[in-house]
Amino acid sequence: MNGAGTAAMAGQVVLVTGGAPLLTGLMRQTRAVLEGRAGAGIAQPWRDVRKLLRKQPVSPAGTGPAFRAGPLLPAVTAAVIAALVPMASTVTPVSGSADLIVVVALLALGTVALALAGLDTGTAFGGMGASREMTVAALVEPTILLAALALSVPSGSTNLAHIVGDRIHDPVRLASPSGLLAIVALAVVTLAETGRLPVDNPSTHLELTMIHEAMVLEYAGPDLALVELGAQMRLAVLLGLLASLAAPWGIATTTAPGAVVIGLVLFAVKVVVLGTGLAVAEVFWAKVRLFRVPELLAGSFLLALLSVTASYFLTGE
Repeated sequence: MNGAGTAAMAGQVVLVTGGAPLLTGLMRQTRAVLEGRAGAGIAQPWRDVRKLLRKQPVSPAGTGPAFRAGPLLPAVTAAVIAALVPMASTVTPVSGSADLIVVVALLALGTVALALAGLDTGTAFGGMGASREMTVAALVEPTILLAALALSVPSGSTNLAHIVGDRIHDPVRLASPSGLLAIVALAVVTLAETGRLPVDNPSTHLELTMIHEAMVLEYAGPDLALVELGAQMRLAVLLGLLASLAAPWGIATTTAPGAVVIGLVLFAVKVVVLGTGLAVAEVFWAKVRLFRVPELLAGSFLLALLSVTASYFLTGE
């Protein structure tokens, strides 16, 4: 393994960590322009992080290790996923460990950590948010696993580097019924995993509707900055994963430095396009009622199940 693969892995982590707040700012600015508002600017999330880092952290009385570890684990797991997923190159030092099951487990770890932190506060809002988050997670995780299974059947492996590499070298798979159904299912659960409309509204603080915000109301200062950064990184890596599976063009399959640079640039472009498209769609979407969310996620689960069935049928297994 030469330095190009290591550089690709490091570049993915740097782009996700440094670019995630800018992506969030771009999405907010896009919505503001479409809604006829001036907006705070693309760099506002980074300014918010800088402001929060200057404040003093506050921990509620009676909280324990779960509350203190809550902000750290989502950000760390997002960074690890950014290193594992082949968003710019399929040839990295960790490509052999880039398994879809591992990615799902890391996503679940970040979700559970934040839910435990919300419960650890002992507040009504924290418990309510944690309960809602785990309800959504219980519906989302099986969908991701089924979609991963559907995508792995043609490749014979759940390794992301193998799946992406096969999809690059065999473009017909991109238009296969099973692949399209799996990508649509992943797109729906991405909205739920990142707390976007129509599942959750990231800009609301209404106690009857919020999910993510209810778990983090007790955080302040650097802890809140880490929570916000972790949520932004989670959005960036999931959009990057979706882009790698749905549109793998440009991802380097060799260790040539030029191919790696092109892969990193195209990775940033794909995520920006997906984020901007999501922001545009959110202008015209309304948040569904909380009791209708399971119906939406059940639909995505059905799509994933159909994709698995179609995948086995087409491969003759």
